Amino acid sequence: MDSFNIVVVTPAFDKSLPHSDNEIIRRITGVSPKIKVNDASTMMMAEHQGDNSGKESLDNMLAEADVIFAFGLMLPRDLLTRAPGLKWLQLMSAGADRLRDTEIWQSNVTITGVSGIHANAIGEFVLGFMLMFAKSMPLCFQMKQKRELRRYTPHLLHDKTVGVLGLGHIGSEVARLSKSFGMKVIATRRSVKKAGKAKNVDLMLPQAQLREMLGKSDYIVLSVPLTPETRHIIGETELSSMKPSSYIINVGRGDLIDEEALIRALDEKKIAGAGLDVTAIEPLPKNSRLWDMDNVILSPHVSGGMEDYMGQATELFCDNIHRYLEGKKLRNVIDRKKGY
Repeated sequence: MDSFNIVVVTPAFDKSLPHSDNEIIRRITGVSPKIKVNDASTMMMAEHQGDNSGKESLDNMLAEADVIFAFGLMLPRDLLTRAPGLKWLQLMSAGADRLRDTEIWQSNVTITGVSGIHANAIGEFVLGFMLMFAKSMPLCFQMKQKRELRRYTPHLLHDKTVGVLGLGHIGSEVARLSKSFGMKVIATRRSVKKAGKAKNVDLMLPQAQLREMLGKSDYIVLSVPLTPETRHIIGETELSSMKPSSYIINVGRGDLIDEEALIRALDEKKIAGAGLDVTAIEPLPKNSRLWDMDNVILSPHVSGGMEDYMGQATELFCDNIHRYLEGKKLRNVIDRKKGY
């Protein structure tokens, strides 16, 4: 292999933005003297905005691409036609569900993600949601707006039970942090066949026993990838299985929950509240009833964010480049059958 051409297509690499792009490009280039990196982010952003003035230059870069490093939402149109030699797509996100209906999903191009780098960030975010509910922080915000303070009794996380749906990198970190607060942890995992225990997990259940976990938990955390099997994994029946005093927290994908069923459950006080970093439609429509519900905390799909996200994603990518050049197995290869 005389050269190895990598094309970067993400707005985070736009030279007009205040990011340390040159350092990240340098790190990728420094993996091997065989590597040539083209930063196509500015042209890609322009194309997404309807400006095709740089199309010829972008096409020239894509035509030589062996690898593309990108956010899934920033992939070029007609990718396989424009990049006929593409062998590998390294995503800057963990999930690949947004690619399921695209041509690249049906191709032989290897797709890898950055699963694992989000665990600490999302784990902390989940604990933040739980603490906000336990300490009635939404009530405090409401009282501040009204300039009217009233005393109330906060609750403890200690001795409460958290149910974690999906014990991957994120679910495992949620379990670890929850145990540090003295909580009991129940979890389900797709591969588990019978009840047992696991590290930081008091009770591990097969996914078929999801309703049992829901009924025992004070907080439910969704951290599974979105696949055809997990879409609306939480619906009317599952919400009815939860305790009226329990909260649901979604840091996975919005479509893991049947949103209309959730709104009804919140309206009818079948559950106590919801912490949603993701929603079925993003950004959340202005007319969604979730905006007006006092027992809902919303955040704009930022739970995986952190100060050095790009640096960590690039570090994983560089490790994968080493592996690729040495003929070794890549980290975080997306299994098309499983969907993650």
